[in-house]
Amino acid sequence: MFSHFIPCGAWEAIYILDGLTKNQSDIQPDILHGDTQAQSAPVYGLAFLLGIKLMPRVRNWKDLKWFKASPYEIYQHIEALFSKDIIDWELISCHLPDMLQVAQSIRAGRLSPSTILRKLGTASRKNKLYFAFRELGRVIRTLFLLEYIGDEELRRIIHAAQNKCEGFNQFTQWVHFGADKITDNVRDEQLKVIKYNHLVANL
Repeated sequence: MFSHFIPCGAWEAIYILDGLTKNQSDIQPDILHGDTQAQSAPVYGLAFLLGIKLMPRVRNWKDLKWFKASPYEIYQHIEALFSKDIIDWELISCHLPDMLQVAQSIRAGRLSPSTILRKLGTASRKNKLYFAFRELGRVIRTLFLLEYIGDEELRRIIHAAQNKCEGFNQFTQWVHFGADKITDNVRDEQLKVIKYNHLVANL
């Protein structure tokens, strides 16, 4: 488990990959668990190119879109799960070199995942690279959802991991002084509070 300081009001999903890419320990995990917010399509796409398997808890099934690889495909028994939207493979293919370059820059430590996701999201209507990451993410997320509904053991693992994370968060709140509030308005001091709190909780 790792902690990461983010600004108030920020969307948590764009920061979820930062912890793994900053990890310099001997243990280099390639699976990342998260809550429902982690189901963002661009995050799935970037995680895939970074060699990270994103395995969030799945909620709000009725709001999820499942994308077909081709308009001619008919899936027996599960056809009703899929929307009418088809994956734009040409968009992915056209921008794949740029997406790989972004992933390589992140691996080299020149760029953080949250930085690129934040910038792409801000200019999403004009930025084709954002749409390419989103389209790739739709592919990966659909594959994950198919794996999720077909593998009971995978569902058990994901729920167990999420329960463990929630239990840890509750414990850090119990350990923390000051009624779970950070009273200091200096960013460096706020970072210290979070890091020291997690350090004590991990002892």
